[in-house]
Amino acid sequence: MSTSYPSDRPRLALIAGPTASGKSARALALAEQTGGTIINADASQVYRDLRILSARPTAAEEARAPHRLFGHRDGAFPCSAADWAEEAKAAIAETLAGGRLPILVGGTGLYIRTLLLGIAPVPEIDPGVRAAVRALAAGPAHAALAKEDPVAAARLHPNDTARLHRALEVIRATGRPIGVWRESRVGGIADTVRIDLETIVTSVPELYARCDSRVDQMIAAGAVDEVAALRDRRLDPALPVMRAIGVSQLLQYLAGKVTLDDAIISIRQATRSYAKRQRTWLRHQLVQGLDSAPDQPGDKEG
Repeated sequence: MSTSYPSDRPRLALIAGPTASGKSARALALAEQTGGTIINADASQVYRDLRILSARPTAAEEARAPHRLFGHRDGAFPCSAADWAEEAKAAIAETLAGGRLPILVGGTGLYIRTLLLGIAPVPEIDPGVRAAVRALAAGPAHAALAKEDPVAAARLHPNDTARLHRALEVIRATGRPIGVWRESRVGGIADTVRIDLETIVTSVPELYARCDSRVDQMIAAGAVDEVAALRDRRLDPALPVMRAIGVSQLLQYLAGKVTLDDAIISIRQATRSYAKRQRTWLRHQLVQGLDSAPDQPGDKEG
């Protein structure tokens, strides 16, 4: 790995990989080898309601090394990328102050990118604009974005409702494309730390097999009961915790609308699709983003 960046910066280990790729085991091994602290960078693992469906470390694994930002949020309170980044900065600073190696582990690209490269300083969106935009289905949202911000529309998948809504509400509320706002990111830490990046990238067939096995393990570990408990809380269906992979499928099963086998098949497919998107992001966006930060090295695959 390149060492051309300033050596006096504190070291931050970053282990990134798709779901079910084995990154958590690698992070735990590194923490035991170095006396490090593992810091979560997975959007679902922040919620205490989703220990099983998010494949959070077990209590036994957490006892082997310090873990931060795992299951620390109640699902009723959404955790944005900006929220998490501030918590991660604090956890990293506390870990370094204690003489330990911070080991960031996860596959949520938006979280990692926000922490390292900063966030676009987009003003607060007018509630009326936001409500109007978010009432649009993916198709109409993409069509509107193609007229108002064609660059963003060309970049986004036509079914990526969340990102389509975000780009559309930004252009309508501010008059500036979201891409322009992102050119002036603020608050990133990539130029203050020495990032040792290890990506866990397996072949697609192996990754898919691991995803299927992971889903089966979740079901066996009590994922249905976990979702039943979440259902009983009657939370807003729009909350991130309710949109995690596996929740809607098992809610359908609990409501008697599908069989458990059908729900499992659906969860497997959604997990594979998500893992594939993560794999693509890791290969083509994470490294490029770090390469654009001052004095940072590339990555190594593991």
